[in-house]
Amino acid sequence: MRKWPFIFIAGLLVLLAACGNSSESTGGGDPKAGGSTLDRLKKEGKVKLGVANEKPYGYKTSDGEVTGVAPEITKAVFKEMGIDTVEGEVTEFGSLIPALQAERFDVVTAGMDIRPERCAEAAFGDVEIRYGEGMAVQKGNPKNLHSYEDIAKNPDVKVSIMAGANQHEFLKELGVKENQIETSDSISSNIAAVSSGRVDATVMTEATLREAVESADQSKVEEAKPFTQPEIGGESVMSYGAAVFRKEDNELREAYNAELKKLIDSGKILEIYEEFGFGEDNLPDDVTTEDRCGQ
Repeated sequence: MRKWPFIFIAGLLVLLAACGNSSESTGGGDPKAGGSTLDRLKKEGKVKLGVANEKPYGYKTSDGEVTGVAPEITKAVFKEMGIDTVEGEVTEFGSLIPALQAERFDVVTAGMDIRPERCAEAAFGDVEIRYGEGMAVQKGNPKNLHSYEDIAKNPDVKVSIMAGANQHEFLKELGVKENQIETSDSISSNIAAVSSGRVDATVMTEATLREAVESADQSKVEEAKPFTQPEIGGESVMSYGAAVFRKEDNELREAYNAELKKLIDSGKILEIYEEFGFGEDNLPDDVTTEDRCGQ
């Protein structure tokens, strides 16, 4: 008779272990939703996007709509996936990946350049756009700045850039000193720093810069022309933008990539490009996400 308590306890332990193994076997799913992120999005019929306020890549219109070349590409892709409702939230560029990891967004779509340090934190989709650099200077370009190298050559030159942007590493690689660089959380603040004379230049991607200068007081600031695209190690620093996913959301990322490929192959992506001032030169080339992540 004394064996019964031991048999009961042993059986209970086996049952608990089995329940634990069953829970672990659902790897990759969302325990709150009972499935993967892709399952949840399809069930709810909506997706939440994280966007930086950076025209023409992504921004919010006066009526509250989130648009731009990157969000519109993402909307087109999700529509083909059967997800029609898209909710967007604009935040600082440097906060996008942390907010994605914190599950404030399902996807980040900001034309974000694929870089190894970012690949360590999140999973990028396939390349959907590529783009070059640009520079704005004070009216008349008094410091005669036409390249990132020109900034490096003159230690008295000050430059303002977006916090968390690629340009910080580009400038440092080309010899610009840390004490020459200021950062700001918005495009308008970077342009204002030039207009006020606090800095001599601001650098950002070409399309963003053109939009910003057109919206600024052009009696105080202008686009640096001509401008020489920077090269590091003998290679152009052309940027390659893609949507960004949480690392555990491989199923969602692969489904997205499949529909993105159809959008590119059909030529429909060009229609979206052209709406925001881009063209065939911005189409993906042979460079892959794996290449950019250094894998």
